[in-house]
Amino acid sequence: MFRTRPALAAAALLALLAIAVAGYVYWRHAATTRLPEGIAVTNGRIEAEQIEIATKIPGRVTEILVEEGDMVKAGDVIARLDSVQIEAQLRGAEAQLRQAEHAKAQADAVIVQRTSERDLARQEFERGRTLHATGNMPTEALDKRRSAFETAEAGYKAAAAALQQASAAVDAAAANVAQIKSVLADTVLTAPRSGRIQYRLANPGEVLAAGGRVATLLDLTDVYMTIFLPARDAGRLAFGAEARLILDPAPQYVIPATVSFVASEAQFTPKSVETSAERDSLMFRVKLKIAPELLKKYESQVKTGVRGIAYVRVRGDAVWPERLAVKLP
Repeated sequence: MFRTRPALAAAALLALLAIAVAGYVYWRHAATTRLPEGIAVTNGRIEAEQIEIATKIPGRVTEILVEEGDMVKAGDVIARLDSVQIEAQLRGAEAQLRQAEHAKAQADAVIVQRTSERDLARQEFERGRTLHATGNMPTEALDKRRSAFETAEAGYKAAAAALQQASAAVDAAAANVAQIKSVLADTVLTAPRSGRIQYRLANPGEVLAAGGRVATLLDLTDVYMTIFLPARDAGRLAFGAEARLILDPAPQYVIPATVSFVASEAQFTPKSVETSAERDSLMFRVKLKIAPELLKKYESQVKTGVRGIAYVRVRGDAVWPERLAVKLP
């Protein structure tokens, strides 16, 4: 069948109308998605600082109190090592300390006695010299008093030396106790910061060398997105500049962040950088940090490895479009 001219005109009109509608929709989409000058966009991945919880001393693991995914606070016990031998050493060291303190107490008592004897002998000798000067004491008696005073003085010095030695013994014993207590404390592994256990790397019964890793902790107070920007954008960045993050698993939210790091050297460099176009190919690593107070509020939802899109304000007077206004759960 052949269409009549009115039918062909109507079909052409409908086609033109459809093209116009499609063009309008595209124009509206472009108008709403186009970024203003001064805002750069790129892809990135959420990361967090990892802390390796490791042994300071060799030993056998007796207990591990965490599982992967557990939230811990700073100071929480992560694992314990066998401490029986160290506790025995501590008891022996504490006994030596008590013995040294007892010896010092005896030396204190002796120094009091020798001081009294020396003072008395000095007084007797001084009186004897006065009497000898007036002719009321023979020289032989004065010499005896002088000898007694010198003997008392020597006894005092010997007692003072013994007291000093006893004090040093107490200090050494106390230092030994403190050192063993420090080693004993190292048998208890605690979380240095609050965060989430990412990996559990040991099991009870294992013997670990010094530095043996027990668990990996994610510090959820230091979460950031790593991105790469070309030289023309990285060169205009200011530390503390605002950024917005939209994560792939939750595209309905817009997360605020700030620039905390810009690499001083390019990560990707072309073979030559002679022209401006080639210099624009230089890519610099940038870290966009999420505020710790925001992370604390949503710490149960924070995950590393999540990818998304980062928008960075590379010019201070750039205005965020409405669609990039902060929007949180």
